[in-house]
Amino acid sequence: MSAIVQYPAEGCIVEYLESNAVQIAMILEANEKRVRLLLPNRRELNLSRSRLLPWAGPVYGANESRDTCVRLLEQHKAERARQSASILIQSVWEMVAGEMREAQAQWFAELENTDPSVDTIAAYAHALLAHKTHFRFQPPYFQIFTEEEVEKRLAEQQARIDREALIVKGHTFFLELWDVYVGKRSLADIHLPPESVAQDLEQLLTTRMRNPMQVDANALWANLTRGIPDDPFVALKLLMAWEKVPPHYNVWLAMTEYAEGDTWWEPYRESVLALAAGGEALDGLSVCDLPFVSIDSSHTRDIDDAFALAKEGDTWIVTVALAFPALAWPFDTAFDKAVLERGSSLYLPEATCHMLPECLGTNSYSLIANAKRPAFLVEVRVDASGKIEQTKPFLGAVCVRANLTYSDCEEVLSKDDAENPASPYREQLRLCHAFAQARQKERIRSGAVLMERPEPEIVLKGTGRATRVDLVCEDAPEASQQMVSECMICASAGCAQWAHDRDVPLIHRTQDIPIPQEYAGMWTAPERIAQIMHALSASLLEVESARHAALGVAMYAPITSPLRRYADLCNIAQIASVLAQGSPRFTKAALNKRLEQLLCALEQVSLVQRMRPRYWKLLYFKQQGDGVWWPAVIVEENDMQGVICLPKQALTLRVKRQMLPDRAYLGMEVRVRLGKIQPYANEIQILEVVTD
Repeated sequence: MSAIVQYPAEGCIVEYLESNAVQIAMILEANEKRVRLLLPNRRELNLSRSRLLPWAGPVYGANESRDTCVRLLEQHKAERARQSASILIQSVWEMVAGEMREAQAQWFAELENTDPSVDTIAAYAHALLAHKTHFRFQPPYFQIFTEEEVEKRLAEQQARIDREALIVKGHTFFLELWDVYVGKRSLADIHLPPESVAQDLEQLLTTRMRNPMQVDANALWANLTRGIPDDPFVALKLLMAWEKVPPHYNVWLAMTEYAEGDTWWEPYRESVLALAAGGEALDGLSVCDLPFVSIDSSHTRDIDDAFALAKEGDTWIVTVALAFPALAWPFDTAFDKAVLERGSSLYLPEATCHMLPECLGTNSYSLIANAKRPAFLVEVRVDASGKIEQTKPFLGAVCVRANLTYSDCEEVLSKDDAENPASPYREQLRLCHAFAQARQKERIRSGAVLMERPEPEIVLKGTGRATRVDLVCEDAPEASQQMVSECMICASAGCAQWAHDRDVPLIHRTQDIPIPQEYAGMWTAPERIAQIMHALSASLLEVESARHAALGVAMYAPITSPLRRYADLCNIAQIASVLAQGSPRFTKAALNKRLEQLLCALEQVSLVQRMRPRYWKLLYFKQQGDGVWWPAVIVEENDMQGVICLPKQALTLRVKRQMLPDRAYLGMEVRVRLGKIQPYANEIQILEVVTD
């Protein structure tokens, strides 16, 4: 009665799998395809014969009473469980691993007993089935995993266990954190998970915050956030509620992994300190003793351009001095790669993130007044009509006379009796202003499109949750900004032409598009600016030179911000190498490859530069409340929707057509009420539009 039965019939004890667990039964009736079974709970079950496990037996009389059959089932079930519990399956695996790839349950049972009973065979089968990390059941065989396979499966099993534990404890914790975020509870009122679980949850939230759109392959995130609104910034908000990141956290910096502060360069300290020392090493550079001055905002510390002007007859002589970190820049080093990956400085309301270490960008290479500095110089001769006649780049050393501010220069230009740090340079500033006006007129004749769109200064007061935002809307220092802008455009356009004539590859900013001639000029009306913007496309960075339509120049290679923009640093290095050695630092192919890397970095920087100030601006409107009426102008309008601009706050919003006045027209002045503001999600809506 103990032998395995190959073709089980009435009275035979069999087993089958149900819900991944072994079930025991006795056959009451059988045919070629199906069997009718009696279960220990006295229920009956019809089952396909193919589902029976390959260790049937023993066989009892077909005429046994039902009570007897149930008793027999219970006995065999208990015996098999007892024997299975005593089997040292790990020892069995260690004995056979590497010797065989697969075997039947009977073979394993025979390792202990040459003539095992069916109960023993079944017990071994149960033990093998329970150890899925070491064996896999492929009827009628059990596959035997190798040591490497077992290690992998054990790791996967542990990961599943950890994941399930994380979900059980983390889901409740996340729900409580969300209540903290929305203000229903305080952090002190909720129970924190164990430290090990807390660390895993914090890491998960941090990873998700940096990449909110990542694929949730194993549904872990979905399970943890059940019952929490579907929001791409959920991870950030939970971390803020948990006080793992501060209120108003700059999540876009975290997304782009752009390191803030001034410690990111520490791994490259040797290279940086060598460069810092090189900024003072001016041997071999002739001093250019022109009366250079710089004009920047009052809080600028990385001063990378200055200028001096003179006039010979009707010819303007504009000399621009530029910071010269390219003098000894360690291209193709780890430090260079780190700067390339930053791509540009970031200017945010709460802080400036410099592209270069501050010891370089705001010290050794910054054109600080009365400090001798290496410089890349560009002399541009411009005729009386504003056309560039000749460009001559050269290398030298300079000592800038003064670091002036826009506001001081503006006052000196507008008031004859103004006395401030810019007063000693009044005549040079007036000369520069006259040059800038002539040069701007020439660019407009060449199709330049200039738009005055004042951007308010975002001022932050207080810290943490108490931070208040103010938008300071002041008149822009138009004359002084025009002077700086025209000098820098002139130098960049001139150097682009100089390099083109000598077949020197540079990184150009291009916008080679047709623009209607009537768009050329200076525009201030919001509705006109909106119309023109539709005709313009974004400028591109390319190695191939081409016109820049909106600037009104035949070609333009940015060079004037080498402390703030990697493209400018590369361009200066290219020209400086030609001047010093007769050939450019990079071939066209090499520069193209470097540009591809730079464009990836700049895309990330651009995201932060767009979204972070926008966050503060939306927070400002949210803090003002939805009862404030804001002056605005209709700048677009059609049958479906309109676009409204708040000129002073530099905010443009879409609105449903039915919310606009019936006789709405472009340029119409209205007042709007704003609400439903979610600063992180960049969401703000116009609630109401009225006319005076």
